[in-house]
Amino acid sequence: MAAARKPKPKSKPLARRASVGARRNPDSEAAVLAAARGLLAEKGYAGFSIDEVARRAGAGKPTIYRWWPTKADLFIAVYAEDKAASIAAPDTGSLARDLAEFTRALWGFWRETPSGRAFRALVAEAQASQAALDALRVKFLPERIDLLRHIFARAAARGEIDAADIETLLALYIGFNWFHLLTGRVEDEVEAIERMARIIVRGGGAGPTRAPEAAPQAKPRARTRQLALQLTLLPEE
Repeated sequence: MAAARKPKPKSKPLARRASVGARRNPDSEAAVLAAARGLLAEKGYAGFSIDEVARRAGAGKPTIYRWWPTKADLFIAVYAEDKAASIAAPDTGSLARDLAEFTRALWGFWRETPSGRAFRALVAEAQASQAALDALRVKFLPERIDLLRHIFARAAARGEIDAADIETLLALYIGFNWFHLLTGRVEDEVEAIERMARIIVRGGGAGPTRAPEAAPQAKPRARTRQLALQLTLLPEE
């Protein structure tokens, strides 16, 4: 009589990484961010999903959703970490040089990293998704604008620009960058970037931005419109 066969051992499911209540387990967080980064590199923002990130990280979806309620939130976390590791805020003593250096580094980040290349898709999604718009407006922009605001505030303290114009100059600077991003024009255009930086500083109107032989500043009444025209934000009349 043949011996009875022993039952095959059951395969063990992929171990779940433990979370610590409402607090984030550093190992779990690192695993999720690494999985998200890898997925972005492979599939871009269109193929980015919390389901797939959870599977790759061995993390429970409820944990990820508790920490990052939407895929836009999770993407922003990856983007912020990657950008902080790639770009440092310059402090050259000149606003024009600071803006030129920061812009070239930012455009390089947008061109050369998975999260940077995917950022345009998040901006596009925010036009149709309230959740993505909220993540962009409430969670993404404030921290990034604070970094830039600090650069402009230093310039105001040096007398290069009028402190009262900081918010307007910030909007013009961000608009210039996003215009180039959304139209796929983020190559290393040194001349265009440096010209933009000079125009932004000249628009601040508190001090010289070029050598003495440079053209005089625009009259205050015309400054705002001339600045926008030079940045291609308004049509010529």
